Amino acid sequence: MTFLRFASFLLIAAATGLSAAPAQAQNAKAIAQFKDWATYVGQEGGGKVCFVVSQPKDTLPKGVNRGDIYFYVTQRPGEGVRHEVSVITGYPYRSGSETTVAIGTDTFRLYTSEDSAWLDNAAEEERLVAAMRAGARMIVKGTSSRGTDTTDTYSLLGVSAALNRAAKECGGQS
Repeated sequence: MTFLRFASFLLIAAATGLSAAPAQAQNAKAIAQFKDWATYVGQEGGGKVCFVVSQPKDTLPKGVNRGDIYFYVTQRPGEGVRHEVSVITGYPYRSGSETTVAIGTDTFRLYTSEDSAWLDNAAEEERLVAAMRAGARMIVKGTSSRGTDTTDTYSLLGVSAALNRAAKECGGQS
């Protein structure tokens, strides 16, 4: 996991109560809720960070012991980051595994590390975000370190408005 992605995780963790985080990340605040997506703003390393976040509407299999599950799109304008996509899955992924995100007929592959996943190809981030804006639901599939296959279904209602607000707050395009 790169330092920037780890720092993003710490900011997100602080904002969502996942775990303790450094003081500079603890000031992330929810600024708006748009149906199933929320927009947060904070500071990281002296720069502004904005992100949108949602939790799945359905998870399979039922009854599996998992921690919190989140999908994020992060902006760090001071670093030129516009739409960094990440997933916190609530369990450690199987080592070396990939996870997939499907929206309609579009499928994206993410690499995994511990309980997180990111797009393997950062150039795909804009295409994924465009698919999120155009879609109604998103399916995230992964495999835990114990071999359990999971499917998380997210609503995309409100994602465009949340992304627009994050862009407004971070002074960039959505």
